[in-house]
Order: sequence, then structure tokens, then C-alpha cells
Amino acid sequence: MRFAPSQENLAFAASLHDLLSGASTTAAARAWAAGDHSPGRTIWSALADLGVTGLAIDEGYDGVGGDPADLAIALEALGYHGVPGPVVESIAVLPALLTGEQAARHLPALAGGAIGTVAIAPRAAHLLDADASDLRFTVAADGRVAESVAPEGAHQRSIDPTRRLFVTSEPGAGSPGDRDRALLLGTFGVAAQTLGAGRRLLDEAVGYAKTRAQYGHLIGEYQAIKHLLADVATRLELAAPLVRGAAVALSHSGSPGVGMDAARDVSAARVASADAANLAARTALQVHGAIGYTAEHDLGIWLTKVRALRSAWGTQSEHRAVVLNAVRARAGAR
Repeated sequence: MRFAPSQENLAFAASLHDLLSGASTTAAARAWAAGDHSPGRTIWSALADLGVTGLAIDEGYDGVGGDPADLAIALEALGYHGVPGPVVESIAVLPALLTGEQAARHLPALAGGAIGTVAIAPRAAHLLDADASDLRFTVAADGRVAESVAPEGAHQRSIDPTRRLFVTSEPGAGSPGDRDRALLLGTFGVAAQTLGAGRRLLDEAVGYAKTRAQYGHLIGEYQAIKHLLADVATRLELAAPLVRGAAVALSHSGSPGVGMDAARDVSAARVASADAANLAARTALQVHGAIGYTAEHDLGIWLTKVRALRSAWGTQSEHRAVVLNAVRARAGAR
């Protein structure tokens, strides 16, 4: 697998951005937050037509059979455009988790645009957007994957209004699943999605700085603003290779001497992406000033999403510990 994006990767990214740029994703996100999932599901159907929902699903199950690099490109674009729904759970985690009869029964539906969600304690203890999902699963500590019923009653609201978190009960009888691989893909998917959201925040801040004038000058002309935006751009560009490196590690996991550090590389990508996106959020809010705090401004869609994703699929402290332990283990083995 190549470390740098291939021409096919770049063409796929361009097609996906073209699709989502005309899909009114901000309106769909606001409707999703209000409980109207119809506009969001229309976007999911368009993603299915492009092959995004089946990207990580084998061709034998009507999928595309893509690799983690393809996943990274897709999830970064979905984060950039603020597509609502359990994108990581449905597009990245469930294709890695489901095996055997469950795979044969459910993966073709996911490839065709069905929305799925999954809870894997303790990293992802709640069913995200279970009310909007067609398929729901809960994973036990021993790796058993059980189907969950449609949620009833109250849900827990996230700081991101487009995210609804439902409490799950202890899973009953289920089928074996690849829990460890699913956890890695969940963390990796959130890293890519968060990186995309961070890039969007930077673009929003740059665009605003080019049009907002104070004291007779565009605010983007001031050195202080330029330095703030340059710092964000640098942090995002440093995080991007870590996401690509994690994709390489995941594609070779299990190969002798190559994939043993996949958990380390995935956690490193997650930490770097979340920190960079958090800086992008703080800077974008600072550049926009008071208008950035208003609920009516679209900036809030990405501000709250970055804040929520920062603790999704594990906290920053947990993933820093994974990296530290891996480095210590490697040093001790020498």
C-alpha cells in the first residue's frame, strides 16, 4: 500500500467533495438535530450510489472492497461537510465487526445505504443515533455481537446536537465478531472524520478573514490573524500523515513485522487529529468573534462536532497511554 494518496484516491476525493458540496449538508445536519432524518437519509442514499457506504465491505457482499486509505479519504470528506449520522460506526466499524451469518445477512444492506450503529464498551458505550439507524448492534466484552431492538424512551444529548446517544442493555446471545479490529477501525475513523472537520473550520476562518473588515482593513491582513491561521494549518498538515500512516498499519495488520504497531499508529493519529481540530475550533471562533457563538451561524455545526468527537471512541488520555505503552514496550524489547 502506498503512503501518499494515489491518483485514484485523489479522483475519488474530488468526486465525493463535488457530491457533498451540492447536497445541502448543513441544512440536513440542522434537520437531523431537530429529529427530521429525511434530508440526511437522502444524502446517505447518494453516498451509497457513489459506493461510500460499501467502501470497506467485500465485493462478495455487494461492497467495493476498498482499503483503509479509501476509508480515510471518505470519512475526512464526511467530516469536512458535516454529514450527520453514525458515519464511522456504519461505514468503518460494522464492516470490520460482522462475520459469518451476520455478515452475509447485513453487509449487503449496509453497502446499499442502510444506516447501522454499534456500541462497544467501554470505548463506545452508547448506540449513536439508534433512532435513525436501520441496524443496531451491541458487542459484549467477549466479542459476541448481538442485534439490538429499536430504542425506546429518553436519550442522552451530546454537546453536538446532531448526535443522540442511547443507553444499551447487556447483549444477549450473539455471534462471534472481530471486536479488536472494530475498535481500531472506530478510532481510526474518528481520527479521519475529526481531521476533516478541522480542515473545514480552517477554511471557514480563512474565508471570514478575507471578507470581514475592521478599522478600514480586512482582518486577514493583520499579522496576528495570519499567524493564528498558519498555526492551525501546520497542525492539521502534521496530523494528516499520521492518519495515512495509520491506514498503512491497518492494511498490513497481521503481517510479520509490519502491522504489530497498528494500535499505536491509530491512537497517535487520533490524538494528533483531535488536538489539531480543537485548535482549529478555538481559532475559528476567535477569528469570527461574537457571531461565531450564535446558534444560527453554520460555524457551530463543526465547533460542536469537534468537541464531541474529541471524546468519541476513547479519550485523548487513553490514546496517549496506548502510544506511550507501545513506545515503552518497543524500547524494552531492544
